[in-house]
Amino acid sequence: MVQVYMRVSETHEHYLVAMCDKPLLGKTLKQGDLRFKVSEEFYGGELVDLKVCLQHLKKATIANMVGKKTVEAAINAGLVHEQAVLFIEGHPHAQWVKL
Repeated sequence: MVQVYMRVSETHEHYLVAMCDKPLLGKTLKQGDLRFKVSEEFYGGELVDLKVCLQHLKKATIANMVGKKTVEAAINAGLVHEQAVLFIEGHPHAQWVKL
């Protein structure tokens, strides 16, 4: 069982899912001038099974994910196109918004 951090935020218009690989929580990824903080406030909701995250991603209108396990699982589930993935300090990052 692969566990990752996931936070779900829901409003009238959106269902936001943020998820990250467990070892990345709290780290700041750096690449050139870019600083990307994998903050507890945004990503650090619950430590859950990756399969649970994928169920939430299917409902999401906004998604944000960082880490090899999370992004790879989203690609394999057909929820992220591999050409839409950015790499920051070697770690994959993907996001989308459904309008």
